[in-house]
Amino acid sequence: MVKLNLLLALVVVACALSVVSARHQARKLFVTLQSEQARTRDLDVEWGQLQLEISTWLMHNRVEEVARGRLAMSLPEPGRIYVLKPEAQP
Repeated sequence: MVKLNLLLALVVVACALSVVSARHQARKLFVTLQSEQARTRDLDVEWGQLQLEISTWLMHNRVEEVARGRLAMSLPEPGRIYVLKPEAQP
């Protein structure tokens, strides 16, 4: 009977230790989850800012301004503009 009680006590202690270990692991994983979610939110904000910056840089007026200012480009004379039309498909 004493051996059975000792065995049951050891089983109870082992179960208690496994519960404590599982809860600790769950808390660590939850903290990791929260930090990754915060990182995700930060990256989403940065993505939105980058998209806004890209749309600003690609605006037609901005491209034209850079072409005229830095690259010294200008519109061609009307006589130098050629329009190519696709050939008819047989």
